[in-house]
This record gives sequence, C-alpha cells and structure tokens, in this order.
Amino acid sequence: MPLIRRNWNAVDADEWTREDWITIVISPIAYILLMLGTGLSMLLMPVGYVTLGLGIILTAVMHWIIDPKLKAVSTEYERKQAEYLKDLESKVRWGKKR
Repeated sequence: MPLIRRNWNAVDADEWTREDWITIVISPIAYILLMLGTGLSMLLMPVGYVTLGLGIILTAVMHWIIDPKLKAVSTEYERKQAEYLKDLESKVRWGKKR
C-alpha cells in the first residue's frame, strides 16, 4: 500500500484517512512559513526568501496530497445535485403567470 493514495471513490474519500492527518500536520506549518516568509521578505532578509519558498513548497505538497480526495467527493456531490435538480424539476411544473 503506498504512503499517499491518489485514486479515490466518493465513499472512501469521505472517510478520515492517513492523507487527512498528513494534511492536518502540514497545513499550520505551511501557513506559518508563508506568513513569516512574507514578512521577512518584505524586510529584504535572505532567510525570508528561503522561508517563503519552503512555505510555497509545503502548500503545493499539501494540495497534491488532498486534492484527489476533494475532487472525488466534489464529483459525487455534483452528480447528486444534478440528479436532485432533475427530479425536482420533474415534480414542479412552472406555468405562466396569469
């Protein structure tokens, strides 16, 4: 079993998994690095550019890990929403106002 799973169906993606926990750990670290890096970069400190770069890299890694799960859940939601709207439209008939 790979460390990071990339293929999800909607049912499995809705459950809490290792990918969620990895993202939970990475998220605050990336946020802190982005904020510190931005501030230090504005002060033209070289460490700020490195910190900002690390924050950007961690944000990209976090997106790479969690995006397949979010897309799987989103696709299923959109399918159900379209089905619901089609069903609702077939039940409700709109007529012209008199």
